[in-house]
Amino acid sequence: MWSNPQFKQFYQATIGTLVLVAAWQIASFFFPHYLFPPVQAILARTVSILINWPELKQVLETAARIFAGLTGAFLLGCLVALVIGRSPKIESYITPLLVFLQGIPALSWVIIAIIWFHGTEFRIFFIMVITTLPAFTFQILDAYRSMSKDLFEMTMSFRPSARILFRVLIVPTIVPGILTAWKVNLGNAARVVVVAELVGATGGVGYELLRQQQLFDMAGALAWTIQLVLFVLVVQQVIVMVERWLLRYRPVSERAS
Repeated sequence: MWSNPQFKQFYQATIGTLVLVAAWQIASFFFPHYLFPPVQAILARTVSILINWPELKQVLETAARIFAGLTGAFLLGCLVALVIGRSPKIESYITPLLVFLQGIPALSWVIIAIIWFHGTEFRIFFIMVITTLPAFTFQILDAYRSMSKDLFEMTMSFRPSARILFRVLIVPTIVPGILTAWKVNLGNAARVVVVAELVGATGGVGYELLRQQQLFDMAGALAWTIQLVLFVLVVQQVIVMVERWLLRYRPVSERAS
């Protein structure tokens, strides 16, 4: 059991979390509760959000915005990566633009979206797409270019149709990179959506965090933050399970690495 890498990782993560929780609880004995609320108060607020439908609805609203933005960025990123991969000349024009977009802070996009658009949901969708598009494009393009040249030439020797070539060679090559891109961009999207909701939304986790700040309620702020963390952890685990199923043909040692 102790030699199992997954169990060892879980054990180490659990110990680290317990140490952090214990340190927070000790701090709550010496500082005002509006700075360091007791752990039990934070847990009570967290559970209250999960079982109270109006509050849980705010979490689901944020989750829907994250999925919508990531899906839009992923589809657009696939299209841009395909165009760049098929034409090196176009790459010299598009890549600098993507690098420029990648350097713009999320808060700047929030201000731009508020000035440009009227609808709250479209503002958040635009912010989510524009902030995650460069990462999706570069990661998908790198996955496409990681294709073995020898394997490609061997496959082409059988004169496959475009559909068969895409299904038996290109898809297995880019799927690992796509799944990695989703895992990476999921965390980035969770941070961006909170910023967008803080400034330009009337619902969601970011909006609730703003309310807790106005009420000076640290326990509430942490409880809403935990909701977002739990969402990211659950979705990442789902992606990991999908990854294991799709890549089950790989050797066990390769998947573990």
